[in-house]
Amino acid sequence: MSASMDDTIAALATPLGEGGIAVVRVSGSKALAIVDQIFHPKGSRNLQPSQAETHTVHYGHIIWENQVIDEVLVTVFRSPRTFTREDTVEISCHGGALTSKLTLETTLNAGARLAQPGEFTQRAFLNGRLDLTQAEAVADIIHARTELSLKAANEQLAGKLSQKIEALREDLMLVLAHVEAHIDFPDEDIAPDTHDQLLSKLRSGNQFVEELLRTAREGKILRNGVRCAIIGRPNAGKSSLLNQLLGHDRAIVSETEGTTRDTIEETASIRGIPIIFVDTAGIRESKDEIEAEGIRRSRKAVEQSEIVLHILDASTVIHDMDQAFLEEFRSKKRLLILNKVDLPQKISKEEMEVHDTVIPVSARTGQGIDALKDALSAIIWEGQVQSENLEIAISARHQTALNRAKEGLARSEAALSAEESLELIAMDLRIAVEAIGEIVGKTSTEDLLDKIFSQFCIGK
Repeated sequence: MSASMDDTIAALATPLGEGGIAVVRVSGSKALAIVDQIFHPKGSRNLQPSQAETHTVHYGHIIWENQVIDEVLVTVFRSPRTFTREDTVEISCHGGALTSKLTLETTLNAGARLAQPGEFTQRAFLNGRLDLTQAEAVADIIHARTELSLKAANEQLAGKLSQKIEALREDLMLVLAHVEAHIDFPDEDIAPDTHDQLLSKLRSGNQFVEELLRTAREGKILRNGVRCAIIGRPNAGKSSLLNQLLGHDRAIVSETEGTTRDTIEETASIRGIPIIFVDTAGIRESKDEIEAEGIRRSRKAVEQSEIVLHILDASTVIHDMDQAFLEEFRSKKRLLILNKVDLPQKISKEEMEVHDTVIPVSARTGQGIDALKDALSAIIWEGQVQSENLEIAISARHQTALNRAKEGLARSEAALSAEESLELIAMDLRIAVEAIGEIVGKTSTEDLLDKIFSQFCIGK
């Protein structure tokens, strides 16, 4: 961000719209003085921010140009015991859209600058309150859609990933220091036992990087969710199944074929996993222009989904179109859903198991839905996810940096093993150390920070 750290910033820290309260956050060296100008305490025990002790709350009014804006509570946080490690004041006003807007505008009129997206958290990072992985965890906590996602984000905020990254970086810097020392004194060869110790550290480092990279999939699932398309012939029960999985009626259910004319997307927490379900139009040949467009979108939704739930109506004989779908979508990761098992059956589970995993359900009564949720969890995790993976599940940015580190470590390990030039070993080690340092913000560029924090909401 190009804005100066010397500025005092302000923003609405709560969502826009009506609510019980809204919070305007002010942070910076002039935060206390700015709020002094606009806050008029009421009663002898309530003080101006500049006179108040840290972590105290004061009652009064926000007034600007002799006009009362709102009745508020002002909370004072003095540096360094604050989120940003700067003086911070939070103004809790009534939650109306107009009152919060006017309260914020009043702080800006008094000398604050409107904060940029993520600027409060960026200041926490720049002032040493958080490292970069912990700062990113703040955004993950805000955007968490399931309890499992929230747990993983809280583990990262607590520093679980940071601690492991820092330990790896320290080990590699120690190896680099040894290598550079021998470059400075070329007449002294590396002793055999020292050589073996350094090589062992590089191998351990490489193995650990590979372990971290294996958590990328878990991290992507928890942060972004998994797209799951629900497909099948018209009237097979796709919309009913979606409603069961969501726990409420989202899609229109009708005996009339072709009711769903467009894709419907809804996110649900299934065994702690955020899954974006896409209810599709029944795929069939249609001369109806609108339905045909819905079918085209359905096929596109299947292409973009990681998982397919293929629903068959088990109360009718298997249709040629069902057979065509079994072949058309066999390359996708999928579950076959035998729906309407509460009715007399004309399709057996056994005859379908030659194609894929089969889950019998009744989307009308809810029978088999728990088994379907278990099967979804199993197919997504491809087995049981390890709890320690959730503590350090890396993001796409971490994955990119770790891949660079892995390449540098692999080259330096091979060169050290072959007793090649120490200068080349040192160069590759520096690449690895810098890439790993980038994860926690030790070697971050301004452009990288701008990219990360611009994805935050204003006020955080």
